[in-house]
Amino acid sequence: MPVHTPPHPLAILWFRQDLRLSDNPALIAAMDCGARILPVYVLDDEAAGVWAMGGASRWWLHHSLLSLAASLKAAGAPLILRRGRVEAVIPALASETGAAAVHAGIAHEPFWRRADARIAKSLQGSGCRLHLHRTSTLIDPDTIRTRTGTVYGMYTPFARAVEALGEPAHPQMAPRTIQAASEIASDALHSWRLLPTSPDWSSGIRATWSPGESAARQRLDVFLAKAAAQYGTSRNLPGEDGTSMLSPYLHFGEISPRIVWHAVRRTQAGADQTSYLRELIWRDFSAYLLWHYPTLPKAPLRPAFAKLPFRHDPRALRAWQQGRTGVPIVDAGMRQLWQTGWMHNRVRMIVASFLVKHLLISWQEGEAWFWDTLVDADLASNAASWQWVTGCGIDSQPFFRVFNPVTQGEKFDSDGAYVRRFVPEIAGLPNQYLHAPWTAPPLDAAAAGLTLGKTYPAPLVDLVDGRNRALEAYRGSVREPAS
Repeated sequence: MPVHTPPHPLAILWFRQDLRLSDNPALIAAMDCGARILPVYVLDDEAAGVWAMGGASRWWLHHSLLSLAASLKAAGAPLILRRGRVEAVIPALASETGAAAVHAGIAHEPFWRRADARIAKSLQGSGCRLHLHRTSTLIDPDTIRTRTGTVYGMYTPFARAVEALGEPAHPQMAPRTIQAASEIASDALHSWRLLPTSPDWSSGIRATWSPGESAARQRLDVFLAKAAAQYGTSRNLPGEDGTSMLSPYLHFGEISPRIVWHAVRRTQAGADQTSYLRELIWRDFSAYLLWHYPTLPKAPLRPAFAKLPFRHDPRALRAWQQGRTGVPIVDAGMRQLWQTGWMHNRVRMIVASFLVKHLLISWQEGEAWFWDTLVDADLASNAASWQWVTGCGIDSQPFFRVFNPVTQGEKFDSDGAYVRRFVPEIAGLPNQYLHAPWTAPPLDAAAAGLTLGKTYPAPLVDLVDGRNRALEAYRGSVREPAS
């Protein structure tokens, strides 16, 4: 009699922020079970609520999914696209296909964690299980604790604890072939309308970025070849190509942090190497904070800062968003953000400090604008960084530290390359006036074609007055217990 061989079990591979085949623990676990794989991506704007992806992220997602679909097709598996509430879509797919398991990456966002719990419960009755794997961070946020068992609140001891764990596991190669499940119905990507139509504001983003796993590896190779050896210094100079620009690839999971870690480690770049690896740990620290403090994106982690008297000033907020504050390094950063969907990290701190301190506009307003315009908009990193600048996070700069944007510009953009690129209307000013054009003598201003208030705005606020107003507001509102 012929031997009946039962079909291999089917596993749903649910992609989220791990849009890659290389070093993807969820994919590896599904394949290790000998299962046929059904790769799925679900677009669920409802679960995320106000944190549904912004415009720049949606642009990136469209192109990243095209890249992922091509990689999967080459390996023998189609990518299935579905739109709707994940807590309904995933169990329905499991029922439709008879899946024995769902494998996905661990998500740190509170809305995904709530959805995961509901999905796991919904699957229980069908014999299908949800398996979550660490695909987007170096460490498991539940395993790092202080000696007394509490959550770390300071970055430096957290970083030391991570480093004490030793090197991350070496990344695993992408499979050459994937045993695919029978193809089922899929949405057409264009039907999701992730790309802007009219007006199409994405030309600068298209010129700057190529999403996808292959592009992520290329970006890493360029960084290792050019900037990694000088990273400790060059990362602070926005006019130079001194950073890795890997943040959107890491956010969407087109490259794993383990791949980046070990590639940088192989460069033997000494202190510069350590400086970059500490940035990867800072990224984990932000995810760690969000995991343990789910209110991070909307409320200060230090309650004493909850009653800061922020101003409601739509005109000033709009000027900041448009890069029309009259402060060149701030305007350059905000224009870089709008044009490219990204901003240099040093400048992110400067523009954030200017909004919160000099303009006394709430950090949540800045956080929301970054969320919509950044291609690397990451809920944990965005919220943690805004709280750091504001001074209301657990591990933050002191509230009385106020970045002077003129001093910052003169120090980190001393030749004016960055400001001249993004604020061309003042490019003709000599260096000594470029970062404070209101100080330029009439003859120099005229020679540069500058008419303050016409060709370039006068500053929204006097920097000294703005700083003093912020310090008065903070000191009058923040009542922290004595240590």
